Amino acid sequence: MSGFEQGGQTASIASVTDKVRAVALGAPVTSVHFLGDRAGFVGAEENVFFADGEGEVTSVATHGGGILCAVSDGGRIVTGGDDGRLVALDAKGQVTELAKDTKRRWIDNVALHGDDALAWSVGKVAYVRSGKGEDKFFEVPSTVGGLAFAPKGMRLAIAHYGGVTLWFPNMAANAEFLEWAGSHLGVVFSPDNKFLVTAMHEPALHGWRLADHKHMRMTGYPGRVKSMSWSAGGKALATSGAESVIVWPFASKDGPMGKQPGMLAPLPARATVVACHPKQDVLAAGYEDGTVLMVRMEDGAEILVRRNGTPPVTALAWNARGSLLAFADEAGEGGLLTL
Repeated sequence: MSGFEQGGQTASIASVTDKVRAVALGAPVTSVHFLGDRAGFVGAEENVFFADGEGEVTSVATHGGGILCAVSDGGRIVTGGDDGRLVALDAKGQVTELAKDTKRRWIDNVALHGDDALAWSVGKVAYVRSGKGEDKFFEVPSTVGGLAFAPKGMRLAIAHYGGVTLWFPNMAANAEFLEWAGSHLGVVFSPDNKFLVTAMHEPALHGWRLADHKHMRMTGYPGRVKSMSWSAGGKALATSGAESVIVWPFASKDGPMGKQPGMLAPLPARATVVACHPKQDVLAAGYEDGTVLMVRMEDGAEILVRRNGTPPVTALAWNARGSLLAFADEAGEGGLLTL
């Protein structure tokens, strides 16, 4: 990847805006996921939209109402909705119902595991289905705010008010509890399985070193952090929530404890979504003024992908090879960039 220039103001940096293929989705989008080289844009309501390399769009109806959560393993997109259904969508557009809540309660969190296991939540209850199809459930003290599988072993992090519960569905042992006051929403394990980080309802992150449960306070944000992404080597965590991309260091055994985060791609608008390149130390960032940037993490050099002046960017993703970048905003205008 080349063409980066040192920057900070989009008027003076290198630009690839003329290489972006416009994608008109016609509906608000909450996330985007690649199945191979097909970008699947998850709508806020009912549909997932597939876009091909020419920008042609086909829609697939997946829910009878709002789509509340979505995740992908590269082979399928799994979504939960306010219709009480958990469904999987493959690259051919085939929809398979995985679970249905008998009381039609909202399915508002979902996570996937490498051995075909999946997890979802309804209210205070987290469910896990093993790769062999066996279902188990665990109830936490308050509504589930986020789910994440550990990268190694069968361990599920369940974020909720007051902290995170670490549940081992295949073991009879009691679940572990990581306590920290406040409401915990998004949750991620570090790729090396040494740290756990949550996005709080307040404008902050909180982390734990899993070996000894030592706390990591990660504060200073002007707004809530709604997007987190690990760098290709897992040595840094990029986050939204500020007028630049906040990048926390995780290369040492202490993670970000006692360290200041890096700040990349400053703009007079808050970053709304971030996505690190799968193979290189490069990230993409979308902002509330519609700007999309690519940023080299080593020196902060930037490339402009989309100019400002549009609704907030709500979806951003790379394909597995890192050769395609997809984005979309809350009004349903998107783009595909081939690198």
